[in-house]
Amino acid sequence: MRARRTSRRLALDVLYEAEIRDLLPLTTFEERSRLGWYVDGNIDEGAEATDEPSADVLAYARVLVTGVQEHHAALDELIERYADRWAIERMPVIDRNLVRIALFEILWGAEVPVPVAINEAVELAKSLSTDDSGRFVNGLLGRIAEEAQVGDS
Repeated sequence: MRARRTSRRLALDVLYEAEIRDLLPLTTFEERSRLGWYVDGNIDEGAEATDEPSADVLAYARVLVTGVQEHHAALDELIERYADRWAIERMPVIDRNLVRIALFEILWGAEVPVPVAINEAVELAKSLSTDDSGRFVNGLLGRIAEEAQVGDS
C-alpha cells in the first residue's frame, strides 16, 4: 500500500509540473526519469531527498501519468459536470490533478477499490493543498462514484 501511495504522490508531482510548465505529462515523466527523482521524506517515511523510487513505484506512477494523459478530456468532462459551481480552471492545480488521478483509478484501474482511490486522494489533498481541499475532493469524487455507480462492481 505504501508503494501505491508513493506512486500517487510522484504522479501528482509530475502532473503538477507538466501543467505549470505547459508540457505533456509523459514528457515531464521522462524528463524527471533522466534527471533523477527527488522523493520527499514525507512520502516514504525515512526516505532521503535523493532516494531513487523503486521500480514498482515508478511503474505505477507511469501507469497513472499515462492514464491521466490518455483520458484527460473524459476526466475533465466528468470533473466539470459534477463540480458544483466550480470551473475546473478555478480549482487548485493540486486538487484537480488529484481528482484526475483518482478518477482514472476508479474508472480504468480495476484493481483499485473505489473507497481506496477516494481516500488516497483525500489524504493527499489534506496534506498538500488548502484547508478545504480534503472535503472538496471527497465530495466531488463521491458524487461521481455514486452517480456512475462504479462502486457496485
